[in-house]
Amino acid sequence: METMTGLDAKFLYSETPTAHMHTVKVVVSDVSALKGEFSFDPLIEILADQLGRLPPFRRRVVPVPWGLGHPVWVEDPEFDLKRHISRRVLAGPACDRELAAVVADFAGTPLARDRPLWELLVVEGLVGGRIAVVAKIHHAVADGSAVVALLQNVVQGADVEQSREPDADSWRPEPLPTRRELLRMAAHDHVLRWKGLPRFVVQSARQARASEARRRSFAVKPPLPLHHIPKTSFNVSLTSERTFAMTKLPLEDLKSIRRTAGTTLNDVYLCVCAGALRRYLLDSGELPARPLVASVPVSTDPNVARMSGNRVDNLYVSIGTDIADPVQRLEHIRSMTAASKEVRSVLGHNLFEQRADFVPPQIYHSAVRLWTRSHIADRVHPPLNVVLSNVAGPRERIFFGPIQLEALYSVGPILEGIGLNITAWSYVQTLGVSLLGSPVSVPDPWLIVDALHVALEELGDAIGTEALADH
Repeated sequence: METMTGLDAKFLYSETPTAHMHTVKVVVSDVSALKGEFSFDPLIEILADQLGRLPPFRRRVVPVPWGLGHPVWVEDPEFDLKRHISRRVLAGPACDRELAAVVADFAGTPLARDRPLWELLVVEGLVGGRIAVVAKIHHAVADGSAVVALLQNVVQGADVEQSREPDADSWRPEPLPTRRELLRMAAHDHVLRWKGLPRFVVQSARQARASEARRRSFAVKPPLPLHHIPKTSFNVSLTSERTFAMTKLPLEDLKSIRRTAGTTLNDVYLCVCAGALRRYLLDSGELPARPLVASVPVSTDPNVARMSGNRVDNLYVSIGTDIADPVQRLEHIRSMTAASKEVRSVLGHNLFEQRADFVPPQIYHSAVRLWTRSHIADRVHPPLNVVLSNVAGPRERIFFGPIQLEALYSVGPILEGIGLNITAWSYVQTLGVSLLGSPVSVPDPWLIVDALHVALEELGDAIGTEALADH
């Protein structure tokens, strides 16, 4: 039993009936070459065998009475694998759009809090003899980097030393703590936390002044949340329903642009997303004069073997949607991300996590609920426009038992007033890109998918033309 960190708990407090704080993973595999027809039951047996490699999947959240402290993780004494897995057999052969509709429906329901915070849906009947395993994993359980480590830990031929493979027989359920035990733990945590408050206040004030001074020193200044952020159709109050789409981009094309332009792969990805969003908003007649501002999650933990928890910070980046030329837009993003990284470094990447520890759970949760119920997001300018995330996934092909993984997609949650998340996970030689929205913010995400391919082609052509001209 252990107390959740403030940052992990914040994802629980942020959840509302319309903002579900789980991430969604989609693993597509070709099972047509298996001997005999695919069977659901053996897949469950494989997963059961692998649970020893997935420590967070048996931990359950137990709240502290009256919200007087952060919840605790407990090895669930009532764990039942069958409560976490379901199946859906499509009439088939179903295409990617039909699979995406299933994923959207699955993503639109929250995870139950009376069991470990994950759920799997096996989707059968896809075109080409494929199946999909769709996972919902609460963000409180793991961030993108931790999920990659979890995935790596169950692959065939995983490096045991690197992944720190646990003994499958070492898991032991725990009795649920009593109210007195929970309150005692909360009181102990509060004493330690509040002892450090004066130092935290002084340190955060000093770092905030230094980071703002650094921000002002740049010719291209990183944006501030809530400060002159344009309003778009993405930035509205949500419903519980979700829309979803996915696509694959050739990773080598992005790497080629990176090499020619002398920038980072993430900058190229952000530029492609910016080009797609510019085209989408132009086509709908709502492209704002001010550039969109994206939240770009970044990992703050170099430990690639970490398999649970959140170690993330966010960069705030103006993505140049007001710039028509893709090469100029890429240069703008390169300068912007470099400046934003420096500003966040001066501020301190751990400040985000430390601040979450000091915010009282009742106050934070009440504020989030009020924001949702009042529909204020429909009437005010948003804190930012869109979430754009890029996670380095497995570089080699992986297997789930005898089943080879063909494609991998992942996407994080959307929030009130921030109704679009575009997340990329690399896998071997492709970049799997997923879009999550709501019918009120992104009615047809496939329009943005199409625009992503156009934006990549335009950027590649422009970079190639300039490279040839220079020679």
